[in-house]
Amino acid sequence: MNAEFQIWRGGKDSAGRFESYSIETTEGMVVLDAVHHIQSNQAPDLAVRWNCKAGKCGSCSAEINGTPKLMCMTRLSELPVGQPVTIAPLKAFPLIRDLVTDVSWNFRVKKKIPPFRPRKPDAPDGTWRIAQEDIDRVQEFRKCIECFLCQDVCHVLRDHQQFESFSGPRYMVYLAALEMHPLDVEDRIPLIKKENGIGLCNITKCCTAVCPEEIRITDNAIIPLKERVVDRFYDPIRKLFNLFK
Repeated sequence: MNAEFQIWRGGKDSAGRFESYSIETTEGMVVLDAVHHIQSNQAPDLAVRWNCKAGKCGSCSAEINGTPKLMCMTRLSELPVGQPVTIAPLKAFPLIRDLVTDVSWNFRVKKKIPPFRPRKPDAPDGTWRIAQEDIDRVQEFRKCIECFLCQDVCHVLRDHQQFESFSGPRYMVYLAALEMHPLDVEDRIPLIKKENGIGLCNITKCCTAVCPEEIRITDNAIIPLKERVVDRFYDPIRKLFNLFK
């Protein structure tokens, strides 16, 4: 079957535009297959970032028909038939060229977060004893592949450009993984409130909707962190108790 694609072309210093391409598709083809076919046969200078083609590296993030998705995990059969498939770079981040954006801001944010700091071992053999339910709680967060689709769809970053005030849903997941770890003793609650700006999130769950690993970002990471911030800074009983400390 013949399919039409509208792919964003252009660099950070030039006016961008959508260019049209037509290819013959085959059964089971994903969007990344189509992009590679176009790159090999029609547009050898097309810039696209990818690595594993298995939905585990997070490299091939793009906006497909306006929705942030992994190109390698989006089958053409899932998209509307008879309509051009639009492929654009992530809009929340600065464009480098074509489908490649500069996501380095994310890594700078991560460097500022205090790392895992375990408590002293509590067993005679120098290890720890941990309840299985505590392990299960943080295991979900470890599935994150850092595709930054949640960062891209977050309106605080995408629409309001609050990069200096809000770390975004990906790093709320990372903070939750640290804060809820049964061995961690680092206190990051003041940081979560101020530097990471958790108060800017109004829990629309748009980040959860685009997560390819189906992490319940809002329910299991952001809301529990919000509760911890409220308990620390806004609970009236705790405030009263602190007056007499």
